[in-house]
Amino acid sequence: MSSLVSPATGTSGGILDRSRTVAGPGFNRWLVPPAALAIHLCIGMAYALSVFWKPLAKVIPNAPASCKSIGFIEMLTTTTCNWPDSQTVITFELGIVFLGLSAALFGGWLERVGPRKAAAVAALCWGGGFLISAVAVHIHQLWLLYIGLGLIGGIGLGLGYISPVSTLIKWFPDRRGMATGMAIMGFGGGAMIGAPLANLLMAGGPIVPGWEVPGFKTATDPGVMQTFIVLGVLYLVIMLIGAFSYRVPPENWVPEGWVSPAKTHKFISSGDVDLKDAHKTLSFWMIWGVLFLNVTAGIAVLSIASPMLQTIFGGSLIGLAKGVTPDAKQAAAIAAVAAGFVGLLSLFNIGGRFFWASLSDKIGRKATYFTFFVLGMILYGATPTLADAGNKALFVGALCIILSMYGGGFATVPAYLADIFGTKFVGAIHGRLLTAWSAAGIVGSEVIVRVRDQQIAAGVPKTQVYDAVLYIMVGILALGFLCNLLVRPVDPKWLMKNVSDSGTSSSAQVAEQTSAQGIGKGGLNGAAIIPWLIVAIPVAWGLYKALLSAAKILS
Repeated sequence: MSSLVSPATGTSGGILDRSRTVAGPGFNRWLVPPAALAIHLCIGMAYALSVFWKPLAKVIPNAPASCKSIGFIEMLTTTTCNWPDSQTVITFELGIVFLGLSAALFGGWLERVGPRKAAAVAALCWGGGFLISAVAVHIHQLWLLYIGLGLIGGIGLGLGYISPVSTLIKWFPDRRGMATGMAIMGFGGGAMIGAPLANLLMAGGPIVPGWEVPGFKTATDPGVMQTFIVLGVLYLVIMLIGAFSYRVPPENWVPEGWVSPAKTHKFISSGDVDLKDAHKTLSFWMIWGVLFLNVTAGIAVLSIASPMLQTIFGGSLIGLAKGVTPDAKQAAAIAAVAAGFVGLLSLFNIGGRFFWASLSDKIGRKATYFTFFVLGMILYGATPTLADAGNKALFVGALCIILSMYGGGFATVPAYLADIFGTKFVGAIHGRLLTAWSAAGIVGSEVIVRVRDQQIAAGVPKTQVYDAVLYIMVGILALGFLCNLLVRPVDPKWLMKNVSDSGTSSSAQVAEQTSAQGIGKGGLNGAAIIPWLIVAIPVAWGLYKALLSAAKILS
């Protein structure tokens, strides 16, 4: 019979060792999601790095706004002119690429060493990436910025993103979608908090009405370096607190009285697939395609949301009559409304991560993705018509639903993988699958930019240049529908053999023993509510700031 491992037993290894994180009797599983949320809220700042691009173009006072007269290689080390945003944005692109690569490469290591050590390394990389980037700004070396927030920060993103996935799925086998949705929701929410926080640190302003901060910005310094330092230290500390709050359940633990749906649902595997075998199955690559195509379609909205709204509706966003050319002040007001639109999309991106992932626990993962693709095709196909009709409310509503499904796709896929491949290596398998995200970030952006530029070159009216992009997305989602259709339970030959010395399955024996000792018991009450309230404070502030911005679109 398998025996329990407890932190109280004589375990060896350092404080980051996996054996030191195994939960003992009386541990409440609802303490784990806030730790995961804390980490994801920090790394979610990756989506808000664009707030730094324009300030970074003003680091050298009285220097040219951009290095237009020199080549890329020389630009990496120049100290005589500022960096254009076309070059600083590469930092974000590198970060997303290394997110996917590090998640794929280190997923197996994470499963061996446990989420605490992986999250601690993620904290050092992500927080350290900001600190290295602060040095890059101080000495004005673009290559160092790429290494800081691009390469090292990207590794932190990958490890931080996948560190809670398998842990939460193991703690909540009865609510897989909801559990991963709670954590991955934080990645979307990180930008909602990080963007206004970074702006406050740089430019100053009210935290809440009546409480203002001065900011680091001066007449000759945009305050980027100081902001990088503050954020780096802040994220490092918060992520380490989250890492040391992680606990893992004993091997084969299940909630008391829970019956695996594999016994009643043929689509859910009754065992685990080894990491080395997962990519050999058709279902892995079909789910890879599902994520790749869903993300590609979502990026179509995220990357062009603000300019698309301004191009299609123009002055009507602030009540100008059709055909009236806005002056500089009116153009700024239109841009502010578009910024509010982006904030509104972010809210639906965040909410969709929790809503759709939780719904998938009820209707199943495959049905959830079918909903994404069918509803997405309808909405993408209808959006150009709504734009031509000048119906702002329905246009905005359609794109908000699309963004909710974009976020929902990220949050639902870990539970989808657990259903197909089991929970033992789901974190590492999820890491490999995230290469689909990196690929979509590159392919999706290229398709969108090239098609839009071709439409402009062909003389298509400005209000219709995005129609072709939106119709192409319909085709992309149709391919996603086919990939989802081909996902099947894995052949039993791929399932690992997990038999005890007595010749019987050990999972039932372990489950009975661990449940009897009360591990994982308790709900979202008593002491467990405290970390949730702590995490809720920055989320509430970010939501407040986002709603203030989004309200501009309705004013």
